[in-house]
Amino acid sequence: MNRNNYNCISFILRNPQAVAVLNGSEQYPNIYGIVRFYTMENGTLVYADVSGLPYADNECSQEIFGFHIHEGESCTGNAEDSFADTGTHLDMDNCRHPFHTGDFPSLFGNNGKAVSVFLTNRFSVSEVIGKTIVIHGSPDDFITQPSGNSGKKIACGIIRPVRRI
Repeated sequence: MNRNNYNCISFILRNPQAVAVLNGSEQYPNIYGIVRFYTMENGTLVYADVSGLPYADNECSQEIFGFHIHEGESCTGNAEDSFADTGTHLDMDNCRHPFHTGDFPSLFGNNGKAVSVFLTNRFSVSEVIGKTIVIHGSPDDFITQPSGNSGKKIACGIIRPVRRI
């Protein structure tokens, strides 16, 4: 085993191949984040850094948020769903939830901030360019079909390629 293949920190310090800039809905305008996508030998490294997430002062309150790539290519919507045009979870292999291509681990908030880094082999960076990434207001239960009962969409961004200079 080559230990260099698993040195995620060296990848995070490099330029990613794609980035999504997340912005909150009208109800949650303070949400802002960047999700970076890196091609690695064993899959895609996803690094999310988000701030402005809703939180309560109660230590026992829930600060867990559903987090997914959706099939849509626009962060637009309507009065009922600010990000309705994101569609459903990206599912290139016709799998049941939580095995959709775009199903991610939940974001765990810490006083409105969340950081998540994980490796996935469900997609390559090029396969998700142009798709949307969504944060939901509730945690994904990883059971309910088709989307994990993760609640209202509270933030969205479009995955864009990073141009090399």
